Amino acid sequence: MDVPAKRSLTIDGHRTSVSLENAFWRALDRIAKGRDMTRAAVIAEIDHARPPEVGLATACRLFVLAELGRKG
Repeated sequence: MDVPAKRSLTIDGHRTSVSLENAFWRALDRIAKGRDMTRAAVIAEIDHARPPEVGLATACRLFVLAELGRKG
């Protein structure tokens, strides 16, 4: 287990940061590569799809789990 690592990115021209555990960062990188996208672009899609009451980090984790479930 590791502590969350904060990474900065730009979504729709606005800088933001997200704190996720390294396993989630690695999974997002693999998903982005598989879609021929950048990690920031994948996170932007997650951000646009999430309900306002769900935080971005939570939405990222749930997205990764859903993607892993599709492949399982």
